[in-house]
Amino acid sequence: MTITRQQFLKYFGLGILSTTLVEKLSAASPRLASSREEVKKMKIKKIEIYTFDVPLIEPFRIAIGTMYAANDVLVKIITDSGLYGLGEACPFPPITGETQESNIAAAKAIREILLGKDPLTIEALIDSLGNIVHANPSAVAAYDMALFDLLGKAANLPLYKLLGGYRSSFETDMTTGLNTPEKMVASVKESLAQGYRQIKIKVGEDPDLDVKRVAAVREAIGPEVKLRLDANQGWSVPGAISALKRMEPFHVEFCEQPVKDSDLYGMKQVRAQSPVPIMADESLFSPADAIKLIKEEACDYFNIKLMKAGGILNSLKIAHVAAAANIKCMVGCMLETRLGLTAAAHLVASQKNIVFADLDGNSEHKIDPVVGGIKIEKGTIYLPEEPGLGCEVDSSFLKKMKSF
Repeated sequence: MTITRQQFLKYFGLGILSTTLVEKLSAASPRLASSREEVKKMKIKKIEIYTFDVPLIEPFRIAIGTMYAANDVLVKIITDSGLYGLGEACPFPPITGETQESNIAAAKAIREILLGKDPLTIEALIDSLGNIVHANPSAVAAYDMALFDLLGKAANLPLYKLLGGYRSSFETDMTTGLNTPEKMVASVKESLAQGYRQIKIKVGEDPDLDVKRVAAVREAIGPEVKLRLDANQGWSVPGAISALKRMEPFHVEFCEQPVKDSDLYGMKQVRAQSPVPIMADESLFSPADAIKLIKEEACDYFNIKLMKAGGILNSLKIAHVAAAANIKCMVGCMLETRLGLTAAAHLVASQKNIVFADLDGNSEHKIDPVVGGIKIEKGTIYLPEEPGLGCEVDSSFLKKMKSF
C-alpha cells in the first residue's frame, strides 16, 4: 500500500504526539498515583463547630411563625491531608422544630461518631448517624454539606459537576414575607427593580386577605412575571379551596403547602379542586415522605430543602424518586447564608428534574460573611467553578463566633 506525503507527515506527527503524551503521562503517573493513595488514606482529623449568627434586616414572618435572626451553626471538617469541608445548619423552629442550641448539641454528638473516619464514604457516614437526622436534620445537613465539599475538593471538581452537571446557571425567585398588601407590593417592586422575574409571596392567614394580597401583587408586577405562593400550612382545607379558586384569574404558577403538613388526604382534596398546582413543602422531609406523597397523589410538585432532608445525599434521593414519578421539583431554603445557598445551588444545577429554585434566604441578612460561592445577577444564579462548594467563610467574622 502506498501513502501520500501528506498522509505520511500526518501519521508521523501523530506518532511524535503519542510518544510525547506517553512520556508526559509516565512522568505524571507517580504523582497521580501518590495523590490517589493520599485520598484513599484520608481520615477526619478534627471537627470545629461554631455559632454562625447573622442579623436580619427586619423580622421575617410566615403563617406559622416569625424569625428575628439567622442563628445558624457552622461545621468545619478537617482531614489529616489538609483538605477541609464547610457546612451550615440553619434551624427554623416553626418548620423543623430545631434551635441553634439543639443543633450544637447534635453537632457535638455527630463529631464523636465521625472522627477518624474516611470522609469520602458519605453514604456510610450519614447512615451511621441513625435517627439524629429525624430530630436535627439541619445539623446533619451541615455535616453532609461539609463532606460533599471535601468530595469535590478531593476530585478537584465543582460539586454540581460531580452530582450530575446538568447546568451551570438558573433563575431563582425572590420571596416577600407576610405583610399588608401595600407593603408586599412595595417589596415585590424592589425585587423587580433588582431584575428578578419570578416572585414568591407568603400567604396562609385569612383567605379573604390573602386573595387581596395576590390581586395587589399581580397588578403591581404585570402579567409576564411568574407568581408563586407559599401558605406554610396556614389554611384549612375548605379555606384553601376557596382561596385558590378565587386566585385563578391571577395566574399563579403554584401554591406551596396550603394545609397542615400531616394532612395528606386534605392536601389531595385541595389539589383535586384547585385551579392552581400544589407543591408539597413541610410534608416532605425524607425520601420516604416523597413516596407517601406520590401514593396519595397529594401534590403536583416537590419542594426539597437541605435543612429538612438532612443534606445533599437525601435531597438527591428525593429528586430521583420524584423523577421516576414524573414530578418536577424545586429546591428551597430557610434563612441560610450564601454557604448553605451555594450547596443548594449545586444540587439544583446538577439535576434536570429540579426546574424551580427559591434560593433567596440571604436577601434577609444585614451582612454577608461568605467569600466566593454563588453569584446572583438580576435573578440568575451562577455556580462557582472552584472545587467543592467553592466558597469560604470570612475569617474575621468567624473570630467573633463561639466555638465548641
